[in-house]
Amino acid sequence: MGVKTMLPSYELGFYALTVTCAVVYSGSGIFEASRDSMNRKAFRDGIKPGWHYFGRKMDVADFEWVMWFTSFRNVIIFALSGHVLFGKICSMTVPQHRAVVYMLYGVLAVLGSMGLVYLMIILSHCLVLYSVALAKQKWLCYVAGLCCLASFKVEPFSSWQSGFVTGAFDLQDVLFYGGSGFTIMRCMSFALESSERKEGIYSIFDLLKYNFYLPFFFFGPVMTFDQFHAQVSTRELRRKDDEMRSIRVHALLHAGAIIAVDIFFHFFYILTLPSDLKFMNRLSDWSLAGLAYSNLVYDWVKAAVMFGVINTIARLDHLDPPQPPKCITMLYVFAETHFDRGINDWLCKYVYDHIGQNHDNIMKELMATIATFAVTTLWLGPCEIVYIWSVFNCFGLNFELWVQKFFQQEPFAKMEAKMSAAMSRRIRAVFGAANFWAIVLYNILALNSLEFALLVTKRLLLTGFPVSTLSIWFITYCGVQLIKERERVLAVKEEKCDKAKVE
Repeated sequence: MGVKTMLPSYELGFYALTVTCAVVYSGSGIFEASRDSMNRKAFRDGIKPGWHYFGRKMDVADFEWVMWFTSFRNVIIFALSGHVLFGKICSMTVPQHRAVVYMLYGVLAVLGSMGLVYLMIILSHCLVLYSVALAKQKWLCYVAGLCCLASFKVEPFSSWQSGFVTGAFDLQDVLFYGGSGFTIMRCMSFALESSERKEGIYSIFDLLKYNFYLPFFFFGPVMTFDQFHAQVSTRELRRKDDEMRSIRVHALLHAGAIIAVDIFFHFFYILTLPSDLKFMNRLSDWSLAGLAYSNLVYDWVKAAVMFGVINTIARLDHLDPPQPPKCITMLYVFAETHFDRGINDWLCKYVYDHIGQNHDNIMKELMATIATFAVTTLWLGPCEIVYIWSVFNCFGLNFELWVQKFFQQEPFAKMEAKMSAAMSRRIRAVFGAANFWAIVLYNILALNSLEFALLVTKRLLLTGFPVSTLSIWFITYCGVQLIKERERVLAVKEEKCDKAKVE
């Protein structure tokens, strides 16, 4: 049934009240567990002194978050401030050469932070993939690109290349593998776009301008070459109405998110608690469910902050970068589950949509998802936990299509046709609630640990059955209905905007 199906306002109000009460109840359990475990010896490495005047310590178990706001904070501010300054001067004086300025600044920043040898390694991979692009053979671009990516992700080739970079500092590994991985993805995009170009090929200078755009270099997101080239080649730089106001608002929202996470980590130890499974066994099923869900929400917030800051810089440069990921709270289908929209767009364009086409054929969809998660596994770095994560998410994506095809058969199609639109929406939300928890359980494998994922699964599906299982399923059903209501409102607004444009 259509997404514009309405439900009674009193029913939606009941759903909202139920979800609110459940979140508060689950959150209170996590808060009490955090308070009681503050001084546990097992948590000594993950919880450090924080706000003494509130009597609270801080959860510092996330290496990335701590890195950004301690050892890497000044580097980020200095490097990106310089990029914005030079970019602004260039866009005001010689906008036709701004891509060259971005490239030169990026090369100097990489050289200054990582050294000449690392720069030479990156340039050698760019040269290899540019040479492959000259052949204009897609299969050759894929093979060469994936081999280059494997050289940074698979031993002993990874250690061999990193061994050339002399010296050592806290962020060397992070910057080495981040810049290298994103470089290969960009070079593959360049090669694939060049192979589709009917007349000639893009120059290696275009590739260097694309690859060494500093805001995207180390941490992404990946912006496909066709989009970047088209946007950075524009000579007439004009901003949309209220665009600067939107940029300032988003910058303030990101700053607010950073402060909110810092406050949250002083009262809820969602990252450190799962490290002690014995302590986890003492928690209620509701607290465990809330803890698993909170881990996914936090990872989304982290991705939204990182890509949001980078995107703000890119928008100041008159680019339209990939948007931050869709909030995990608003997801109940595997097809929309991703924490890096840039990588997701890249995979969809060059792998998933290329093989799966309209994603209506079961066999093509299976081949497309297997190929997509094979590339994703290589991108993340092959290891046991990544294999498990890939298999489960690949299954989840295909299982959605299998269920959809099954219920399109008789007699289910006739039964749904006889139902009211509202009843059809309610039944679909029941399945959406089950899918929501499949997404949560499959993804905490990679975000936390296999042991924690197994513990949550056992408690929710086995030892907690039927009371905890059915009650949490019902709460999730209420949440899915609220998500569907938001989708309905957005669809109605979009339809009105389209009608206004036509008129």
